[in-house]
Amino acid sequence: MFEFLFFTLVIYLFLNRRKKKKKLSIDAELQEIISTHNYSRETATEIRDFLLEILKGDAVGDEKFSDEHLALAQKIIDRGGASAMYWMTDIAAQMTLLAAAQINEIPTNIETELSRPVTPQDIVMKVVRV
Repeated sequence: MFEFLFFTLVIYLFLNRRKKKKKLSIDAELQEIISTHNYSRETATEIRDFLLEILKGDAVGDEKFSDEHLALAQKIIDRGGASAMYWMTDIAAQMTLLAAAQINEIPTNIETELSRPVTPQDIVMKVVRV
C-alpha cells in the first residue's frame, strides 16, 4: 500500500513540474513574438525614414548615391536582412507604377484617398504604415 502512495506522489509531482515549464515556455514564446514585432516595426520605420530622406535630398538636388546614403542603406539591409531589400524594392515598384498611372492620367486608389495628386512621400507613407 505504501508503495502505491509513493508512486502516486512521484507521478503527481512529475506532472505538476511539467505544467510549470509549459507556462514558462508560453511566456517566453510571447516575449519572442513581441520582440519580433518590435524589431519589424523598427526596421520598417528605418526604411521609411531612409526613403523620405532620399526623396527630400532629391528635391533639393543632393546626390542620390552618396557614400552616406549607401552606408545607411547597407546598415538597414544588414540589420533587416532580405526583408529590408524586399521593402525597398516594393516601394520603388509601387512608385513607378503610380508615376506611370499619373502620366497616363489613370486614377489610382491613393489619389482617391488623398483627393489630390500623389507625391512620392505620400506613396512611402502609405506603403510603410508603422
